Amino acid sequence: MSDAPAIDAERVIADLRELARRTSDEAGAQRLCWAEGWRSARDFLRELLAEIGLEPEIDEAGNAWVYLAGAREPALAVGSHLDSVPGGGWLDGALGVMGALGAVRAWAESGVQPPRTVALVDWADEEGARFGRSLFGSSAAAGTFDPAELANARDAEGRLAPGVLAENGVELDRALDSRSRLGRLGAYLELHIEQGPVLEAEGIKAAAVSGCVGVERLRFEITGQVSHAGTTPMEARHDAGLAAAAAALRIEGIAIEQRGVATVGEMDFEPGIPTAVAGRASMVVDLRNRSTEALARMLESTREAVSACAAERGCEVSEEPVWRIEPIAFDPELVADARDACEEVAGTAYELPSGALHDAASMAPHVPTAMVFSPSIAGVSHAPEEDTAEPDLIAAIEAFGALTNSRITTAS
Repeated sequence: MSDAPAIDAERVIADLRELARRTSDEAGAQRLCWAEGWRSARDFLRELLAEIGLEPEIDEAGNAWVYLAGAREPALAVGSHLDSVPGGGWLDGALGVMGALGAVRAWAESGVQPPRTVALVDWADEEGARFGRSLFGSSAAAGTFDPAELANARDAEGRLAPGVLAENGVELDRALDSRSRLGRLGAYLELHIEQGPVLEAEGIKAAAVSGCVGVERLRFEITGQVSHAGTTPMEARHDAGLAAAAAALRIEGIAIEQRGVATVGEMDFEPGIPTAVAGRASMVVDLRNRSTEALARMLESTREAVSACAAERGCEVSEEPVWRIEPIAFDPELVADARDACEEVAGTAYELPSGALHDAASMAPHVPTAMVFSPSIAGVSHAPEEDTAEPDLIAAIEAFGALTNSRITTAS
């Protein structure tokens, strides 16, 4: 259908800037899921949808769905997430939601019924920044979420996840009921910033994404002995804090050796005062690799490293899983279509894997899935400095619009 309505990229960018104005401060985006900033973002989305006569439906996991009825189904789903990390960037997640809105709006304002139903979705709590469990809404819809993972999870203020979710109309034990939405879908497409430096370095304005890396995320508890900082000789200490620090450095080497990435982004000591040797250290380790086998080796080596560092200082170790996901490959046919759309709009046919996790990783095992990336200036994301040059944003939004229209109008 050559006369499919084109997405208005400049209008999408204007929506993104207004969202940033409403939900950001001098420290960056403040759309932590289940909090006021996120709810304000959802209110703005409702305003924009009302302009084209649509209203979101909230499912049992807190995901927001909007359907533009087409001539046939299954529907094409397009979307991403409005939630952000604290002090995040203006584009992460929001670009995909507003880009999806732009695609739906183009059809709604054209006055022509789309050949296929289009479902816009804003997934709840993709970031997992509050309770440590990423892809909450999309994994619930995919049926891969276990409510027990969040039953006892607490945020930085000590609040339990079930209570926080309930305040937002979500009953944790019913989150998996959102699976009923997937039966209506035939494919899923997502637009996102790269969050890395590759595309900018290569001069690529828009690229197809081949899949997402796998993740192993664990919490280690190292237990030593609290003792006085002034009276305990160095050789007599059982310092859990130093054991954790030594382990973090070894984990860095493991990631380099296996050509993956590893992050110790959270570490906590008790009693946490300058005048006492730490008797307990808690550390959360995030391991990522595109290879299933290499990720398994990283996990085994990390466990060995933490145990060895603890033993060297007379400490003990326990661990608990936080979250994991296998490496995910996207649908080859849809990835090829995404590559063609990027070449048509931006002049280059380019494809790369994603080192970050996206809701597309939850969808890919269930429906054909693909993504389009825009470059990120200096590869910076999850920070206020996150940005993309406007010509690059326009190119990626237009490539996503072209890809979306190709799927809406396809005969199969």
